[in-house]
Amino acid sequence: MHCPYCRHTDTRVLDSRVAEDGSSIRRRRQCPECESRFTTIEQMQLAVIKRSGVVEPFNRDKVVGGVRKACKGRPVNEDELAKLGQEVEDALRGSGKPEVPADEVGVAILGPLRKLDQVAYLRFASVYRQFGSVDDFEAEIAMLRVEQEPLGIEPLIPELASGPVRPASRSTKSARSRPNAGKTAAVSRPAAPRTRKGPT
Repeated sequence: MHCPYCRHTDTRVLDSRVAEDGSSIRRRRQCPECESRFTTIEQMQLAVIKRSGVVEPFNRDKVVGGVRKACKGRPVNEDELAKLGQEVEDALRGSGKPEVPADEVGVAILGPLRKLDQVAYLRFASVYRQFGSVDDFEAEIAMLRVEQEPLGIEPLIPELASGPVRPASRSTKSARSRPNAGKTAAVSRPAAPRTRKGPT
């Protein structure tokens, strides 16, 4: 490796340490020419195979940029976006594969984004999964509602939480139009005649 200070073509390693998560190695180097010291970090190269077949290095900034568009107007800050980008990269590197299809990158984004903001999740999922109709949105919302109900989480769209409203039946409508409908009319019965007891 060339020295970043004097551009000498050779450097020697003084110390090497593996990161806590085991994903990279930190090396302390020294140039024998100018004796300057510097640090390098070696990390496995992660590449993404695009749908066109082109292979390019994984770029966390592109992931964060795409999610940022989905989060426009939502209460999501830059720290949360940066954390999501780190989670996505960790998940992809954790697979142990040096090259991952672009579809797997999208799948790795959906999970953390659903926890971060459900509206942004629906926006991103509608593009990634190519929603073609309102039915696709309703199906996704229904799935979110099923996941939330056991946890006691407030529904994403309250109007859909109780299900579709059914129209009243004809018998119910006619009963409402008649004030006394449905009530049993009281029937008056003549009182029984009293009998007098005579002298014994």
